[in-house]
Amino acid sequence: MTRTIDLALIGGTGLYRFPDLQGVERHALDTPYGHPSDSIVIGTVGRHRIAFLARHGESHTIPPHRVNYRANLWALHHLGARRVIGINAVGGIRADMVPRILAVPDQIIDYTSERITSFCDVAGAQVRHIDFSEPYTASLRQGLIEAADSIGIAIVDGGCYGATQGPRLETRAEVSRMRRDGCDLVGMTGMPEAALARELDLEYACIALIANWAAGCGETKEISLAEIYANLAAATAQVPTLVVALLEGL
Repeated sequence: MTRTIDLALIGGTGLYRFPDLQGVERHALDTPYGHPSDSIVIGTVGRHRIAFLARHGESHTIPPHRVNYRANLWALHHLGARRVIGINAVGGIRADMVPRILAVPDQIIDYTSERITSFCDVAGAQVRHIDFSEPYTASLRQGLIEAADSIGIAIVDGGCYGATQGPRLETRAEVSRMRRDGCDLVGMTGMPEAALARELDLEYACIALIANWAAGCGETKEISLAEIYANLAAATAQVPTLVVALLEGL
């Protein structure tokens, strides 16, 4: 195992590498749970040591329901990560969850199916009943909020992330149901990532990049992929500065 990593990042759609890393090392690991999505890149920004993993692979070849979430989290933990930020592209449901805004959710509802959701799902493994009442680490969430405030990045504090199966987008009826359930955001990769991080006793928080209005929300009549990618690019451009500000405050 290498020395401790200050922060690990799992990049979602639109974020396949972290810019300006120095002294880069690439780690291609095989884990007890198979291969991670891609090699893990470790480098430094100033005095901080960062690990980065592209959740869908650096060429975006892995759909959300095929991501090996267990291998990803196990590999980051094995390399020395103790804090992990999941960066997720999402759709906005609540009125203030507008495209191009960043949010730091504090709750999650899992609508996914047929994903392997626990490290306990192996013969002979110890069964852990984790407390998941607060799915994100409060101190890491607060660090993100304070970091954004310190550098003038608009960010929404809180909200419930609804995790769907994908890769298709949701129907209007599904989003209406999610709104009734209390969801403010909808994405495809929030679970089981958050729960697996908790099983490994990792600090974990989410930066949700709002790429579009969810179906039937806002003024959008039809969701355009071109618009999604443009909004994602604008939101993603703020992430490196936010991450550096977070590291300075930890």
